Amino acid sequence: MFFFRSFETHLKVGGIRLRLTVIFMLIIVITVTILEALLIYTVKQNYYGSLEGSLTNQIKISADFYSKYFADATLQENVLNNVDAFWKQSNAQVEIVDKSGNIIMDSIGMIPPPADPSTDIQDALKGKTGKWVGSLQSEKVMAVSYPLKANNEIVGALRFITSLREVDQDVHKMAYVFIAIGIAVIIVAGLISVFLANTIIVPLQEVTAAAQKMAAGNYTVRSRKEREDEIGKLSDTLNYMAEEITNRDRMKNEFISSVSHELRTPLTSIMGWAITLQNDRFQNKEMLNDGLGIIAKESERLTYMVEELLDFSKFISGQVTLQPEVVNPARLLDEIKIQLTPRAVRENIGFGVHCPEDIPFLTADANRLKQLFINILDNAFNFTPAGGQVSFSVVSASEGIQFCVADTGCGIPAEELPYVKEKFYKGKSSRSQNGIGLSICQEIVELMNGSLEISSELGRGTKVYVLLPKEVEVHG
Repeated sequence: MFFFRSFETHLKVGGIRLRLTVIFMLIIVITVTILEALLIYTVKQNYYGSLEGSLTNQIKISADFYSKYFADATLQENVLNNVDAFWKQSNAQVEIVDKSGNIIMDSIGMIPPPADPSTDIQDALKGKTGKWVGSLQSEKVMAVSYPLKANNEIVGALRFITSLREVDQDVHKMAYVFIAIGIAVIIVAGLISVFLANTIIVPLQEVTAAAQKMAAGNYTVRSRKEREDEIGKLSDTLNYMAEEITNRDRMKNEFISSVSHELRTPLTSIMGWAITLQNDRFQNKEMLNDGLGIIAKESERLTYMVEELLDFSKFISGQVTLQPEVVNPARLLDEIKIQLTPRAVRENIGFGVHCPEDIPFLTADANRLKQLFINILDNAFNFTPAGGQVSFSVVSASEGIQFCVADTGCGIPAEELPYVKEKFYKGKSSRSQNGIGLSICQEIVELMNGSLEISSELGRGTKVYVLLPKEVEVHG
C-alpha cells in the first residue's frame, strides 16, 4: 500500500510527460506480461500435448499387439513369458495392471504395495484412455494408461510413464527466450512512449508559453500550430482569443475616446455659454434666451448620453429586469410614429408605419420595446439622407411577431455587418455617438428571448428584423 501511495504521489507531483510515460509503460508491461504468460502456457500445452500424443500412439500399438498375439494366455502368464514385448515398444517406463488395479509388472522393477489405483488407471480399466501428470518419486512425470483386452474383455491395463524433466527444460528455454523478447519489446516500446509523450508535451509547452505571455498582457504573441488535432485547435482558440481581446481593447479605447469627445462637446458649449452669460455686456434678453436654450439643449443631449451609458452598464452587469405586461403592437407603433414624425419632417425623410389590423397582442416590457425600436429607428434616420425613406412594420409569423425597420440609407459594408451588434463597435462610416446603441438593442432582444437580424446592401439601405415570441420569457 505504501508503494502505491508513494507512486500516486509522484504521479500527482510529476508533469504530464511523466504521467503519460508511466501510463504507456504500465499498459505495455501489462500487455506484454499477459501475452508472455499466454505464449508460455500455449508452448507448454503444445509440448505436453505432443508428448501425450506420442505416448498414446505407442501404448495403443502395444495394446493392439497384445490383443492380437497374446490374448490366448492369461495376463499373469504373459507377464512371465512375454513381458519384453511390452516395454521394447517404448522408451517409457512400462507398468502392467490387473483388473483390480494392482501393478503386477514394472519395467524398472519397482512394484509398489497394493493401493488405490490412480485416476488414469481407473479410466483405463473402464475402457478409456487415461492421463495423469504429477510427481512420482520426487520427479514430475506424465502417465498414459490404456485397457488391455482379450476376446473383447478388459483383463487389465497398460501404463506408460515418462519423465517431464526434458520437456520442462525445453519449455523453460522457450520461456527465457520469450521473456528476453518481452523485455526488449518493453524497452523499445518505452522509448517510443517517451517519444510519443514528447509529441504531445512539446506542443503543449509551446501553447502554455504563449498563453502565459498572453496572460501577462502581450496579445501580439501567437501560438504556433503544428497539427490539425486538439492541440492545434487549442492554438487556434488562443490565437482567436488574443485577436478578439486586441480588437475589444482597441474598441474599448476608441469607445472611451469617443465618449470623452462626445461628453466634452456639450460640456464645452455649456461652460462657454455659462461664462458668456456671466458677463454683464452679454446680458440682453435675446442673447440670454439663446444661451439658455443652447445650455438646455446640450444638457438634454448630455443626459441622453449618460442614460445610455448607464443602461449599457446595467445590461452588462445583468442588473436589468423586465416588467412584462400585455402590449398592443398597433398602439406601440402609433406612439413611436407620433414621437419620430417631427424629426422625419425636419430632416425631410419619408417615415411610414405599417401594422395589420389583426396583429395579436404580446406580453413584454413596453418601455424596453419602445427603447429598442427608437434606438433602431434612430440609426435608420442617422444613415438615411434627405429625400430617403424609413419604414417601420410588423407582421404575425408562426414563430411569433416580427418587426422590421427598413431604410434607403447608405447601407453597411459586408465586412462590417458581422460586428455591428458588438459592444463598442463603430464602423468606418458610423455616425454613432459611442458604438453601444445596437449592442443595447441586442441585449434587450435576448432578454425577451427573441432574435435580432440585420441585412444590408451598400448604397441601397438596411433592414433590421426583430422576432419576438408572443409570450415573452422574462430573463434577468
